[in-house]
Amino acid sequence: MCAMPIAFSPHRRYSTALAIVLAGGEGRRLLPLTLDRAKPAVPFGGRYRIIDFVLSNMVNSGILKIKVLTQYKSDSLNSHLARGWRLPAMLDLYVEAVPAQQRRGTNWFRGSADAIYQSLNVITDETADIVCVFGGDHVYKMDVRQMIDFHLANDAELTVAAIPVPVEESPQLGVIEVDRDGRMLSFVEKPKVEDAKQIPGKPGWILASMGNYTFNTDTLIEELKKDAESDTQSQHDFGRNILPQMVGRKRIFVYDFATNRVEGAHEEAPAYWRDVGTIDSYWAANMDLVQVTPAFDLYNPRWPILTFSRPLAPAKFVFADEENARMGIATDSLVSEGCIISGGRIDRSVLGPQVRVNSFSHVEESILMNGVDVGRHARIRRAIVDKNVHIPPGTTIGLDPEEDRRRFTVSESGIVVVPKGYRFE
Repeated sequence: MCAMPIAFSPHRRYSTALAIVLAGGEGRRLLPLTLDRAKPAVPFGGRYRIIDFVLSNMVNSGILKIKVLTQYKSDSLNSHLARGWRLPAMLDLYVEAVPAQQRRGTNWFRGSADAIYQSLNVITDETADIVCVFGGDHVYKMDVRQMIDFHLANDAELTVAAIPVPVEESPQLGVIEVDRDGRMLSFVEKPKVEDAKQIPGKPGWILASMGNYTFNTDTLIEELKKDAESDTQSQHDFGRNILPQMVGRKRIFVYDFATNRVEGAHEEAPAYWRDVGTIDSYWAANMDLVQVTPAFDLYNPRWPILTFSRPLAPAKFVFADEENARMGIATDSLVSEGCIISGGRIDRSVLGPQVRVNSFSHVEESILMNGVDVGRHARIRRAIVDKNVHIPPGTTIGLDPEEDRRRFTVSESGIVVVPKGYRFE
């Protein structure tokens, strides 16, 4: 079950805020992991889904009216929300999935802004003064209350959360220019590296949008209607259309995510945010979790990452036959509930629930999702193995690049991806 806090007592200042989580993304750059599921539903960190991070941030911040807009292959996402993310209805608190409904024509969502425009009823049916529009496909911890406080203190109409990133990442992100007071001067969605405005005094770095927005409700409705009624050239997207068109007309401020601290975190801990939109970035973010001192801490009890989980048995490590090198061992790894490490070795890896690693096999720097079964004497290196894959005895993955490319998707950095339910011949 989802381990929700016992007492729900959000401060009045935040209790009228409405959260809208955009979770309808197709996630093409994460194929084949998104072949059968939306990007926010992709497992992460063994026992979580990507969407759990934004939802946990909202709930831990006391923002307990949350609408999740879904569209692309949303069945597993909807099931995850329905089974695990239940808030007390008696208190009018909720996490609710909102599917594409074609309320304003025969089109499906044509962009992030159009998704909310077609679902305007979820805003107008509430009495929210502030609407937090957050993406559902990033990994981070954030006390959203601090962003709302910044928004109110600056009498902003829109506040955008931002973080410095290397300029090489600009083709995948929205790039922001700000003045000394934190007011937005320009916004360009996914510019070429040579065109991206770098941070003054910090060459090689840009200020990137995290895709998290805090709107005054009236401003959001006004801008969505204006975009919907504009010419047909609009892509109806926040980054490509809404934000650039608001610059200079509205009070837009940029919130420095580096100043955000969640309860229980070390003061000196750097702000962590990852766009896990590619196979390489997804793999790297999972590997961040297995460090001795992880860049992203899952073990802070005062800011838990909540999720749905089945009542599985604890992980088990069996066989201590040193003479025959048959030992169940895991080093620098995350091993989820229900796993059995039966005489195999795991190094710097992340294992989802009910994974079995059999004798004399070796898994290193890899991600094994729910129900993966690794046969004896198999060797797996720098790989992502999706759910319910049986790896036959003696199989090697990640050691022969040419053979791997004949069978599987291989990323630019050489990460091998075995798709869900793959059957070896």
